[in-house]
Amino acid sequence: MSEGRDGGRRRGTAAGAEHAKGAGSAGRVRAAGGDGSGVRRLQGLVLLGALLVLLVLAGAGPASAHAALRSTDPADGSVLKSSPGSITLTFTESVSLLDDSFRVLDPDNQRVDTGEARHADGRSETAQVPLSEKLGTGTFTVAWRVVSADSHPVSGAFTFSVGQPSPTTAVLSSGRTEDPATSGLFKIGRYLAYGGATLVIGIGVFVAVCRPPDVRPLRRPLLAGFWVLVATSVFLLLLRAPYEEGTGPAGAFDLAGLQRTLIGRPGLALLARLALLAATAALLLRQRRLRRQGDREQPTRAYLAAGAVLAVGLALTWAAAEHASAGIQVPAAMASSALHLLAMAAWLGGLVSLLTLLHRTDLPAVVAARFSRVATASVTVLAATGVYQSWRGLGTLDTLTTTTYGRVLLAKLAAVALLLLAGAWSRHWTKRWTAAAPETTAEATTEAALKTEPSPVAVGANMTAKPTAATDSTPPQPAVDPVRAAPQEDAHRRALRRSVLVEVAVSVVVLLLTTILTATLPGRAAAEAAASERSAGLPVASVTDVPFAVGNARGRVQVTLDPGRVGSNSVQAVAYAVDGGLVPLPELRMSFTLPSQDIGPLDAKLTDRGGYWSTPSVNLPLPGTWEMKLTVRVSEIDQVSVTRPVRIER
Repeated sequence: MSEGRDGGRRRGTAAGAEHAKGAGSAGRVRAAGGDGSGVRRLQGLVLLGALLVLLVLAGAGPASAHAALRSTDPADGSVLKSSPGSITLTFTESVSLLDDSFRVLDPDNQRVDTGEARHADGRSETAQVPLSEKLGTGTFTVAWRVVSADSHPVSGAFTFSVGQPSPTTAVLSSGRTEDPATSGLFKIGRYLAYGGATLVIGIGVFVAVCRPPDVRPLRRPLLAGFWVLVATSVFLLLLRAPYEEGTGPAGAFDLAGLQRTLIGRPGLALLARLALLAATAALLLRQRRLRRQGDREQPTRAYLAAGAVLAVGLALTWAAAEHASAGIQVPAAMASSALHLLAMAAWLGGLVSLLTLLHRTDLPAVVAARFSRVATASVTVLAATGVYQSWRGLGTLDTLTTTTYGRVLLAKLAAVALLLLAGAWSRHWTKRWTAAAPETTAEATTEAALKTEPSPVAVGANMTAKPTAATDSTPPQPAVDPVRAAPQEDAHRRALRRSVLVEVAVSVVVLLLTTILTATLPGRAAAEAAASERSAGLPVASVTDVPFAVGNARGRVQVTLDPGRVGSNSVQAVAYAVDGGLVPLPELRMSFTLPSQDIGPLDAKLTDRGGYWSTPSVNLPLPGTWEMKLTVRVSEIDQVSVTRPVRIER
């Protein structure tokens, strides 16, 4: 065991001679930026990146990525004199339609017959469904679901009335929501796919660039990442159809849904990923076979080039089916997304490789120094591509705090900042460990390094590179007794191992937030959709459920405030029993109060319309959170008052 440790130290000393020769004299091996200048440059780069984010976001103009509803025809909450011939939705970007993209429900929650969904006038950003028959009078509910160009399903519901509004049991029950099981499984699959890609690409880059002398410990994490990526690709391919349709996981076995998935862009991207993984497996098996036959140990340039092409191809399978594939500047966005993923994989996958080798081998200090340079380059690429993607996804600074996308992005930036701090601490210990390695004479060690340093090997190999005969004939001559330097060197090595472990733990959080971010509506699209609604005057009704319990009566009052904004609003209130049936109320009173401005109570003056209560107009003059008080009387002596907050927009 002692011979193995001494041999590892000799290899690290000899390999470090290339750095000593560059200095022109004997010296210690230095990690990239080990003198402190590299850390200062990295800090300056981070500050510059933050400044660029602020400057770019401050001057960003409107655009879109990830479909959001722009308008509806008929408009939400509108009252038509006669039945419309079709229903049309317009989105902020191209959408694809499902077999069941539209559900039109009458006031009794019965489905209305419709034709086949299509794009209006051939415009890909629209969705239209013809009505097979004329609608009766009352309030109708339209539940819709489409898939945006970046592969994410988008759904919603709105109402319109023919003749006059009426009570409806379909307002709240018709929303096309996600199936929790399917959505959860799909998100887990996406997260594991990112993890598998990080291991496959990151370990490959680590071996090719950092050239560790013993790569056998890396075979297990590499194979784990490979098979996880294969399994998740198949899993996501099967689960794609129920994910788009919002149905249960059992829909994965629906052949019609699978057939539709295979001809769509997300399905084609997953198929391409599986094909690239098959080519990756063939490449690794070929190198392993050559090594078993005793052929050339060092991978050729063609082999390394093929590996690089496969890595880029894998990254593009994500870019082709995510936010980068839709919206503005698609070619630049896809290139940026692919580079971002490659840099992230090189950094985080390299951390896993470094931690594995620190635990299981006598890793030479020079390997950690090489990875320090890889990590610095990765951070540079991540900063540049991150600035661009943040601008493209956010648009303005306001969306950084007012949208879910912006808040998740802030959380990811905080995690990355923590990862950078841990990385700086790792570079500190890399410098101390490298400096503690025995000094060598530049002239002697340079020649020894050229003869003894192992060449890069394929990760799939079973054996490490064997030293040449020159190793024994020209051993490096340490200027310092390695036995004396060993305790200090081992202490620095252990400290580096702990700091890298922290980096790996934080990187798991970064990957999780990245997965969430790619499935979240970008702030730019959300802001554009809201602006489109305001400019088009699209009403957005506010629906509030107010439960009540008095005497033996239990139920809820469904209050629709239309459009739910400053000014005149119409009010409809329908009382439902626990079983969903209508409850006739002898009296229902409603008032509004704005405590922050000391306004109210304003009496809504509801009128019994024979089954529901309403008023054509109640004036709410200021935006804010109003208190809506309902007094529900169910008999001559039983009544209860309930207060609920209602948000009124400008």
